[in-house]
Amino acid sequence: MLRPLVIAAAVAAALAGCAVGPDYRKPDVDMPVTWQLDAPWRQGTPADEQAKGPWWERFGDTKLNALQQQAIDGNQTLAIAAARLTQARASANAASAGMYPQVGVSTRASRLRIAGNRPLTNYNSPNFATVQNDFALGMNVNYEVDLAGRVQRNVEGARASSQQSAADFENTRLLLSADLAGNYFNLRELDVELDVLSRSIALQRKALELATSRHDLGATSGLDVAQQQALLDTTLTQVDVLRKSRAQYEHAIATLVGTPAPLFSLAPELVPMTPPAVPLGVPSDLLERRPDIASAERAMAAANAQIGVAKAAFYPSVMLAPSYGVDSRNIDTLFNAPSVVWSLGVSLAQTLFDGGRISANVDFAKGGYAASVASYRRVVLTAMQEVEDGITGVAALDRAYTQAQAAIVSARRVLDLANSRYEGGVSTYLDVISAQQSLLNSERQAAQLLGQRMLTSVFLIKALGGDWPDAQVAQK
Repeated sequence: MLRPLVIAAAVAAALAGCAVGPDYRKPDVDMPVTWQLDAPWRQGTPADEQAKGPWWERFGDTKLNALQQQAIDGNQTLAIAAARLTQARASANAASAGMYPQVGVSTRASRLRIAGNRPLTNYNSPNFATVQNDFALGMNVNYEVDLAGRVQRNVEGARASSQQSAADFENTRLLLSADLAGNYFNLRELDVELDVLSRSIALQRKALELATSRHDLGATSGLDVAQQQALLDTTLTQVDVLRKSRAQYEHAIATLVGTPAPLFSLAPELVPMTPPAVPLGVPSDLLERRPDIASAERAMAAANAQIGVAKAAFYPSVMLAPSYGVDSRNIDTLFNAPSVVWSLGVSLAQTLFDGGRISANVDFAKGGYAASVASYRRVVLTAMQEVEDGITGVAALDRAYTQAQAAIVSARRVLDLANSRYEGGVSTYLDVISAQQSLLNSERQAAQLLGQRMLTSVFLIKALGGDWPDAQVAQK
């Protein structure tokens, strides 16, 4: 009698390896052969198979390195991403458990009274009230035969989702480190501007003393003193505006590193700000380097698996549920041969009519996959845009910063000439005021360009996906 059941189970198990739905294949995307390089860039060849390291160390700032480590340890957004990664991996393990039988053990020990007035099953057999014990010990097995590959596709989707969460975690860490570096260099750029203002204020105070002395001697009118005082007051006002902006960057850094803003401070400091040389590689490297692209690709794999899960509902659901145990009213006879109970069977369920629900679920899964493909291609296009923006931005800012340094030299020469001409009585004090303002503007512009160079370099590294091996360095 058991032979048909065994044969049916064997056939069902043999068919379990056939999974319905499309097998996942990574879609092709159009990638250019090279970047559009702007002088003085040249192509680099980073080894993208290597793990991405702490790219911020390339800037050689020990304070930034310490803040980055503090952010990795204390940032709450990163902690949320880590917790979600743990959940995704647990979900993948739970889904994988569906490929194996579920084995359980049950036991029962009770004393019960059966009513003498219970409904009769045979009117010729009288009922009697009975009090007895019931001792049972059994083992049961439940196993879904994966006839249409539903479990297999479900496992594929869960694993892809777990890998997507891992990529999301890496992307969160990359965005965190880039955001922190950006705020840090913004703050240091303001330190440079405040230093420029401080030196300008000292220069303007000396000029005010000179104008006041010449006025007291009757050599000039009070207009020269008033003009110089107005320039000094304007410059002092700018100091408070910059300090306000600096405080906001300081507070943003405090939040990123997981410290309450009132308890955090960064002392003003003039640090060397030189962007590192960045190897560009080729555009196709982005598919391996950037974690957001990896996340979008894994989302496609998970969406593709859901098509198979939805299609599996068209096929029968087959369950194997054998059980074995003992049952006795006396505990001392529990393990005797007459106490043995067992069952062996196969259950099969097939939907015959559902009003199109299963077909709708398949269409829904296909639509989700199509959306994930479009999302993947959009992420790739955005990545290439960001890299090109970084390439052109770094090159243009390098040239602009070099020109700004030349402008400072010229502005200082103009100021020296204006002072000499004023002291010699050849020109008015307005020329000195204009020269001072021009020098201040040139120095502040150079400071701002220096900060923008650092920010654009951070942006480019983030756009390329993070750090690179030491052996591969861009030649600029």
